[in-house]
Amino acid sequence: MELNLDNLMRELKKTIIKTGFQIIDKNPEKNVNKLFELAEKASRDEFTRNKIVNIKKYYNDLPSVKGYIENILKNTNKNCLKKFYSNFIGNAIWYGVAKREKVGIKNDTKIPFVILISPSMRCNLRCTGCYAANYSKKDDIPYEEVDRLVKEARDAGIYYIIILGGEPFFNEYMLNIYKKYNDMYFTPFTNGTLFNEKLADKLAELGNVMPMLSIEGWEKETDSRRGDGIFNSVVKGMEMLNKRGILFGASSATSNRNIDTVTSEKFIDMLIDRGCKMIWYFIFMPVGANPVKEMEYMLSPEERIELGRRSRKIRTTKKIFTIDFFNDAPYVGGCISGKYYCHINSKEDVESCIFSHFATTNIKNKPLMEAFKSPYFKNLRNRQPFNKNLLMPCPMIDNPECIRDIVKESGAYATHPSAELMIKNKEFMKKLDKLSEEFKPAAEQAFKDDFNNTGNYTMSKG
Repeated sequence: MELNLDNLMRELKKTIIKTGFQIIDKNPEKNVNKLFELAEKASRDEFTRNKIVNIKKYYNDLPSVKGYIENILKNTNKNCLKKFYSNFIGNAIWYGVAKREKVGIKNDTKIPFVILISPSMRCNLRCTGCYAANYSKKDDIPYEEVDRLVKEARDAGIYYIIILGGEPFFNEYMLNIYKKYNDMYFTPFTNGTLFNEKLADKLAELGNVMPMLSIEGWEKETDSRRGDGIFNSVVKGMEMLNKRGILFGASSATSNRNIDTVTSEKFIDMLIDRGCKMIWYFIFMPVGANPVKEMEYMLSPEERIELGRRSRKIRTTKKIFTIDFFNDAPYVGGCISGKYYCHINSKEDVESCIFSHFATTNIKNKPLMEAFKSPYFKNLRNRQPFNKNLLMPCPMIDNPECIRDIVKESGAYATHPSAELMIKNKEFMKKLDKLSEEFKPAAEQAFKDDFNNTGNYTMSKG
């Protein structure tokens, strides 16, 4: 019976994807509501269905959202659009939900929605505050091992993989991974310096890769952190991708040096004109080579709250989708580390978060499932949310006592020198405590004013 049900769900998925393709092939921008209706019917749970209904309402009520969605459907390469629909929406969001739940129950654990992998820490840039530094090719994860990890992820129902580093396009074998796993969706976060016509053509052919190009503002802000000429390289890369109708976005490490720039109307309009479909805002975190000193770049409490407000405004008034990794926490139940996502570094240590460099499991030649089942991840999940105020989600900078307790209880080891300092260096610890206390009043007021003191507590527990 279980086998028959699995077969039935696979056939249903094929039918829904086929119907979606037919709509995409025939003026999709004029049939958006049909796509929404199809997605509603395919929804496996009330949460997903409500989200689709809300997006549909935004589409019909807000001209900016309507224009944004129709622009994607009209101007995106058909191959890329179909891969996004079948792989990300069909597999990762819809079909993968039940599969992850089934595998999770069988293994008495939680299977994340997405996995972040850093196949290499090699990079041609030396950006301020970045944890990537001097690495060689010998430090890379071999192709065979990446292949195994991606396969195990897919077998567990994970169809979405984010590729980090280092610079993801240093590893040319990743193009073979993207091609082999053509039912999955991949998002490499790239500095944009390695794009050329040949690579852009390959990404258009693959269709299942949506790059995120790092940019810190205009030429002044970007080049001051990343190096001379980088801004122009990123813009050139965007133009190559846009010319081919490839879906792509931008990513900004937002500090007190560039918050006004990366949230300005002029900058956002530039990204939209270049074909950018989304922007991720990550507040500057003290995880680099000199974390104590780098805290001077962090947002003030008022700036951090303002970033969230600006991001939400851009989301509903401009033809671009914003994600604010910290200020959007109320929508997803606070911290999602070790629960909805995790990171595999180039040494194959499995970290709960890209900013939290601690682990108890190294999966070199070991099953990926061991990391999901580890006491460290279970401890994290059991404690979430770390704060009832979901605008204070982080166990490192908002609730620093939490990460210290969790590391001590689970016996986690630091995977980067900055993490070791975070739990042992008295000066750093004192500064983190002060940071948390200073942010608390602003966060409490904003949580009340902007979120009515509530959020998605159901997702907090997975």
